[in-house]
Amino acid sequence: MGERGTLSTGPESAISERSLLSRVMAGVLSLLAIGGILITIAAFAYGRNAARQSFDRILLGAANDISETIYILEGRPVAEISVSAFGLLALAEDDRIFYSIQGPDGTVLTGYEGEGQTSALRAAQVTPMFYDSRMQGEAARFVTVARRFSERDFSGAVYVTVGQTLRARNAMALDLTRGAVVVTVLGGIALLFGAFFVIRSAMKPLERLTRELSDRDPYDLTPMSAQGPAEVAVMVRALNRFMSRLDRQVGAMKHLISDTAHQLRTPVAAIRAQAELAIEDDETRRSQRLERLVKRTRSLGTLLDQMLSRAMVMHRTDNAPPVAIDLRDIALHVFEESDHEVLAPDAEVDLSIGDRAVTVIADEISLGEAVKNMLANAMRHGEPPVTIGVSVAGAVGHIWVLDRGDGPPEDVMKTIGQRFERSAASKGESAGLGLSIVDAVAKAFGGSVSMEKTGQGFRVTLSLPLQDEEQNS
Repeated sequence: MGERGTLSTGPESAISERSLLSRVMAGVLSLLAIGGILITIAAFAYGRNAARQSFDRILLGAANDISETIYILEGRPVAEISVSAFGLLALAEDDRIFYSIQGPDGTVLTGYEGEGQTSALRAAQVTPMFYDSRMQGEAARFVTVARRFSERDFSGAVYVTVGQTLRARNAMALDLTRGAVVVTVLGGIALLFGAFFVIRSAMKPLERLTRELSDRDPYDLTPMSAQGPAEVAVMVRALNRFMSRLDRQVGAMKHLISDTAHQLRTPVAAIRAQAELAIEDDETRRSQRLERLVKRTRSLGTLLDQMLSRAMVMHRTDNAPPVAIDLRDIALHVFEESDHEVLAPDAEVDLSIGDRAVTVIADEISLGEAVKNMLANAMRHGEPPVTIGVSVAGAVGHIWVLDRGDGPPEDVMKTIGQRFERSAASKGESAGLGLSIVDAVAKAFGGSVSMEKTGQGFRVTLSLPLQDEEQNS
């Protein structure tokens, strides 16, 4: 049996289908975890510092108590160590202690030898000297204080060194850290639940939008309600713009199909009838039938050209990004293509453009098709000479076609520009789409189309707003 395509359910599919809520919660959990680690490190550092300061004060207090008991007897320092000094050190029950009393030259007068640092004696003359060392192979903390004597039979400093291992300090630091971690974990759990409910509440508009899109008919392109938070409203407006463009594209396609089916039926039937009559008629009338057949064929070709041109223009106005265009370039391009020579070889066509750029925002191809249709309309229904011109009035640029005819009657001018509207002067040679293409291009780029009878003839004008830089110049 051949293998059939199956829906992917692998890790990549699972990751791509993760909900936004799970992604946000994963991010929040990651931030809380990182924050918890940083708080734990900070709490441990704070606990160590607090334990060090607390037990350093105990060491210093014990050293000062011992130094206060020292006195000079017959030229020698004597110490009567009080119980209170060791009572302070006994607060750390599991720690071993060290003490040493040294003379001015570093000689141990009483206490233990070998654990203190001789280098700390000179520094202790100014301020109590704390340092870390080892006591019987175990890490310990020491302090050295100095008591100065200046008597007749003794002059100099007596040094008292007291040390203690770090077990109580470390236990205190761990207790402080443990308490901070417990509080942090409880607070993190509370924040996590709070974040879940807050995020879930904030995402309700997205959930509602998801349900609406899921329940929406695939062929329903009507705008959706943009109510909700600003972020959701922006997304809905973007969706509405997209659906509006899609609706226009679908509408244009439907119009093209319906117009093609409706408008081609009659000329195709007429061509078939003329061809059949030409075959059946005698030789004397065959040339007349063939002439009518050629006329019908030309009319059909014009219809097809304009229908395809209108479809192309409608497509580009929704898909091609508008750019800055100089209307003079459009007029010059249409003039130099010389398509009008096919319609009326003997007709005179003039060009009237100034030396100032007339820049608008539009699509070059669509604008060119519109002007071509304006010119073709003048060549078919107007009287030569015909002039293509560009002008500026305020903040609006105009590209126009002027012929020397009188133009259609007023009642006909009201309907010209609509699809498949023909004037009586067309004699069946017009598809009725030329000016509708012009009107579609004008509306697509915020412009307008006007038709007027002037003292020089009949003029059709396509007007578009100038580019901002052009308006300010």
